[in-house]
This record gives sequence, structure tokens and C-alpha cells, in this order.
Amino acid sequence: MRYKRILLKLSGESLQGSQGYGIEMERLKEYAVQIKRAVEMGVQVGIVIGGGNIFRGLQGAKRGFDRVKGDQMGMLATIINSLALQAALADEGVKCRVLTSIRMEPIGEYYSKDKAVEYLEAGYVVIIGGGTSNPYFSTDSASALRGIEIEADGFFKGTRVDGVYTADPEKDKSATKFDEITFDEIYRRNLKIMDMTAFTLCRENNLDIIVFDMDTVGNLEKVLSGENIGTRVHN
Repeated sequence: MRYKRILLKLSGESLQGSQGYGIEMERLKEYAVQIKRAVEMGVQVGIVIGGGNIFRGLQGAKRGFDRVKGDQMGMLATIINSLALQAALADEGVKCRVLTSIRMEPIGEYYSKDKAVEYLEAGYVVIIGGGTSNPYFSTDSASALRGIEIEADGFFKGTRVDGVYTADPEKDKSATKFDEITFDEIYRRNLKIMDMTAFTLCRENNLDIIVFDMDTVGNLEKVLSGENIGTRVHN
């Protein structure tokens, strides 16, 4: 097994499925089943999930909200999604804990690296909600930070796109996918796979990023098994 411990970033927007808002229960269950399989493979799984299906701070800023308040609302949205995923995992018989970067017991335990690692080593899935707890940082940045802190072997970015392309495949039909690519080449090509804060954190701390399509059931198991799907970004 190549990966002993991973940080899995899930898209909040993907959670809304086809309904366009909120949480689609079928998609939530699909995620829980895939995560359960990863645990059964012996992988320790830490998770950060976005909140874009409920509220996105930048959207609030564009509508007149103070940016800090908007980002704080977005942080709370990630915690709602974290609790939903915890419930779905519990339904599948998976032990899970929600840790929050903002104090809000009894909703979740206050995050610390030691606590997160202790739970991971005890076989729990650990969901870390609330982003970094600071405004102006995305959940991609929170994922990179938590992945580095928990000493993950890889940052698995589960999206609706099946990897990194030469251009946006939804806009450019001639775009081609990379099986792997270096951080430096992504800089040179100016490819937008995540915000630069997250990207630079991973590069400077030698944390590989694996971009793959989480919305296709079974893909998480395949990429953990070493199948050539998605794109690996590395130094």
C-alpha cells in the first residue's frame, strides 16, 4: 500500500448533486461508501470538505457582505457538511470524529494535530471543519495545511474533473490530461488547479497532490490502489 494516511479534500458543491443546492443524500451516501472502502484498505483518512453548496464567502462579498463575515459564514457551512458526512459514515458503520478549527463543543471537538493523529491511528476517520478558522483562506488552503500537519502521504483533491489538463476541459475540447506533472511546470503553464496559497504550501512541504474525479463511484479505491487515473502533482 503506497498511502498509509491521506488528506481527502471534498467539494461542497459536488455534495449538492443534481439538485443545485444543499446536500443530495444519494451523493452523500456514495461518498461515505467510498470512504468506508478506503478505511477497509487500511488507509487512515483525514477529510476537509468545502461549503460551496450552502454558502461561499466570496459570493457574499460580491453581494455586499463584509468579506470577513462572509468567510465566517462559509466556515460554518463547512461544519454543516462535516456533520452530514459524519452521520452518513456512521450509517455505514465507520468510526468518525468531527474536529473544528473554531471552538464549538459539543458540535465538534476543538482541533489539534495531536488529537487528529491520535484518532487516525485508532482507526477513526477524522473530518476537520471550519477551514483554517481565518478569513481570506480557502478550504483548499485548509486542506493543504491540515494535510501537512497530520503528516499525510498525499493530498487527494476529489473534484468533478478527472485530473489536471492543459486547459479547462469544460471549455476547451482539445485540452489533454496529464498523468503526472511537477509543481514547477504548473507554475510555468499557469494552470489553475487550486489557489496559490494551498499550492505553495504543498510544494514547499513536499506534499503530493492527487487530483481525481470523486463523483465517479469507485475512483477513490482505484487511485489508492495505484490505478492510473487522475493526475499526480509532485516536486
